[in-house]
Amino acid sequence: MQNSWINSVVFYHIYPRSFKDSNSDGIGDLNGIIEKLDYLKDLGVGGIWLSPVYKSPMVDFGYDISDYYVIDSIFGNLEDFKLLIGKAHQKNIKIIMDFVPNHTSDKHPLFLKSSASKDSPWRDYYIWHEPKKNGHPPNNWLSVFGGSAWEWDKQTGEYYLHSFLKEQPDLNWRNPVVRKLMFQVLKFWLDLGVDGFRVDAIHHLYKDKLLRNNPKNPSFKPGKDDPFDEFTPLYIKWQPEMFEETANLCHFINKYKDKFVVTEVYGEIYQLMKFYQACSKKLPKKKQGCIAFCPFNLQLISLPWKASAYKTFIDEYDATLCNGELPNYVLGNHDRSRIATRIGTLQARVAAIMLLTLRGVPFIYYGDEIGMKDVTIPKKMVFDPFEKNIPGKGLGRDPERTPMQWDNKPHAGFSKVTPWLPVSGDFKKFNVSSELKDKKSILSLYKKLIHLRNNSEVLQEGKYYSLPVSTDIFAYIRAGETGKLLVVLNFSAKKQTINFKNFAKGKMLINSYLDTKHEKIVDLNKLILQGNEGYVFAV
Repeated sequence: MQNSWINSVVFYHIYPRSFKDSNSDGIGDLNGIIEKLDYLKDLGVGGIWLSPVYKSPMVDFGYDISDYYVIDSIFGNLEDFKLLIGKAHQKNIKIIMDFVPNHTSDKHPLFLKSSASKDSPWRDYYIWHEPKKNGHPPNNWLSVFGGSAWEWDKQTGEYYLHSFLKEQPDLNWRNPVVRKLMFQVLKFWLDLGVDGFRVDAIHHLYKDKLLRNNPKNPSFKPGKDDPFDEFTPLYIKWQPEMFEETANLCHFINKYKDKFVVTEVYGEIYQLMKFYQACSKKLPKKKQGCIAFCPFNLQLISLPWKASAYKTFIDEYDATLCNGELPNYVLGNHDRSRIATRIGTLQARVAAIMLLTLRGVPFIYYGDEIGMKDVTIPKKMVFDPFEKNIPGKGLGRDPERTPMQWDNKPHAGFSKVTPWLPVSGDFKKFNVSSELKDKKSILSLYKKLIHLRNNSEVLQEGKYYSLPVSTDIFAYIRAGETGKLLVVLNFSAKKQTINFKNFAKGKMLINSYLDTKHEKIVDLNKLILQGNEGYVFAV
């Protein structure tokens, strides 16, 4: 399950609204991304994952799609997208798109036709159901964004299902025509030259045929927990048919050469393994192309920042993967608080070493490489419907979606006008321009790590195994045909002394502080780590 480029690529996740504004409307766009391709090339990035740029009313900022074949005008047009693909490919940078199959916008032509009448030939393209005798929704299913997952349609006298916002009606994937239409969308963009997809919310794709009530969650704390957690979502997602659809997806994309697919799924290791198995199921023995596939491993975002927790999870995850299956790691994304906010600026440097030296495909969220943090958003400036629907619980996603900090000029060089979200107050310190000049900045650390990985057979192809050391230390070996690397990460702020009995000396390749005073050849029988310090050694 490997292809010619995936083992060597470092992905960079761009939230297009917030990356670079090229036309002074306060919103990032495709030409802004094109403008910054040289920056990404210099950083060492080999692939870009774009959050949605399709035509959309932007109620959920692109995840409510009204036309899958059109680029929204705030980002540019199809010619701009073709130009982005062409220029990125010239720099050996791949482009993968967000594919949103679970739902459309309520402004999509198919939903407008489906909601026209009960007798509409398009009615079954979405999930409709009559009310209970008392007029209430068909069951107790909840929306991720708050409230019932069912919305009453006065015109036709039925409810329609929406796993997210009411403006995002769920498609009926049990309808074969719907499945065919969605695979046509994939074909259009693959034929245009994209290198793959990140598939949004795949575990929501199918719902229980009988529409059974979800069971009560006994550990739910009213007023404290996310309201969605009141019920265990046993029947509104995680239906077994999604694995069959994963197999169909891999089979379809295998018709193209050297494509990559990653599916969004927040799940346990055993659940992730089912996706791998499903993808392998329908691939022919003699493949025409060569697909690389993995379900997103998002566990590192939610694990407590403890060396023991990371060692335990990564050991199990890596050991459970079968030969040829691609591991992957991510520390942040457009839906979760930034890594520097969660664990602090110094530990974010330690996390960078871990992300870029583990076995598998790493994903960097834009701005993490310069140490960007969440930004406090005043109530009057909140855009995210999640925060508007469920205020005050820290569920809003605006804080991690603020404009990229390019320099110390007004609006951090993101735009010539006031951006759609406020820029961080620390942008004069944490910005690309300043950090490129600072040889010890976190950006310099990311560049050094990525370039080490890009030129290391050991990091690209080597095996992983951890070492039993102090509870505050996560240490592991990457072993390949050309040598071995030892990675040592201090998850604490305390000085640590470690004795690696099997390694007498090590050549220091990278130190998280980028401290040039350190000796290049280090005695590993008595390795002293400062607080918040990480190393990569050749051994």
